[in-house]
Amino acid sequence: MRLLHTADWHLGRLFHNVSLLDDQRVVLDQLIEIVDRDAVDAVLVAGDVFDRAVPPAGAITLLDDVLFELCDKRGLPVVMISGNHDSAERLRFGARHLRKAGLHILSDLAHCATPVTLAARGVEVDVFGIPYADPEHVRSRFEVDVRDFDAAHRFLVERIDAARRPDCPTILMSHCFVDGGTASDSERPLNLGGAESVAWEPMRHFDYVALGHLHGPQYRGGEHIRYSGSFLKYSFSEARQRKGVTLVDIDKQGAVTTDWRTLIPRREVRVLEGELETLLREAESAAPEHRDDYLLVRLSDRHALLDPMSKLRAFYPNVLHLEKPGMLEARGAQQLDREKLHFSALDMFGDFFEQTSGEALDEEQKEVMRRLIDELAKEGTP
Repeated sequence: MRLLHTADWHLGRLFHNVSLLDDQRVVLDQLIEIVDRDAVDAVLVAGDVFDRAVPPAGAITLLDDVLFELCDKRGLPVVMISGNHDSAERLRFGARHLRKAGLHILSDLAHCATPVTLAARGVEVDVFGIPYADPEHVRSRFEVDVRDFDAAHRFLVERIDAARRPDCPTILMSHCFVDGGTASDSERPLNLGGAESVAWEPMRHFDYVALGHLHGPQYRGGEHIRYSGSFLKYSFSEARQRKGVTLVDIDKQGAVTTDWRTLIPRREVRVLEGELETLLREAESAAPEHRDDYLLVRLSDRHALLDPMSKLRAFYPNVLHLEKPGMLEARGAQQLDREKLHFSALDMFGDFFEQTSGEALDEEQKEVMRRLIDELAKEGTP
């Protein structure tokens, strides 16, 4: 059986306030071409189908068009789970009825131990899905004492492991941050406190693990525990990442092989660095197909520049962000800012103290406050 593993579509995404719907349609058309060319039997979408809980109408229309092509026209099963950007409740609207059409939306934790059974080419595979769920949700739903993402995820994996058929190959889908994974700027943190990672070890016994959340293609713990990555670059930190989808072949014994298919974006995402005049000279000879790329320009000039954005956009209309690190003596400026902060913080506290107490700080009180401010500043210094 041949499966196509993809994730993190983020339909409706804005990139520096530019809608990517047309870009997303281009790569989804390529995805459908891969399905046809490589004789795919089913498609797995490992979460973050939409970019936000209430997606724009255009994103919903695009998803509907793609699912019509896959499920209705081609009769292919599609299995998707909800991610942290999705609203699980909205995504699974009509899910019970859509199963008859081959669309399986797994976004209810209560049913995570119930598999979707796929059959093709004489091979039968059980697919289990763990939608994104924070520890509080798992703790409330199952009345178990889990306090972090790892404990919550481990609990759900163990429930699924207990429900597996020993004689049937099993695929696990999960939207999570596996410990040690390489993140990029466009992924929304799962937890503001930072304790968001989960261990790969509980998943190692599954025949294949289709992961979502991290936008760079990678694997953790074993080549069968894999992120397909997003199919477009959603931040400039992803400029050097390759984007595509993963083909997964699995046989009756659960033996798995994977292959990669590259997707070609409508516009590339690039970072240009250098002095303005140099970049403008290079732009005159730039290939026409690169002029519409989405660009971050990082200028190294150390003197004031007159309207550099307009000059750059005369050649590159999609310059989305401009940085000028050359105009700052970074370390000196940071040190100066810290010193100003020390003095102004003491002055501000002195004004506040005098207004509330009616008395000015004496020298002993000033010294105590000065030491406290210095200690806080040191704690905040990287």
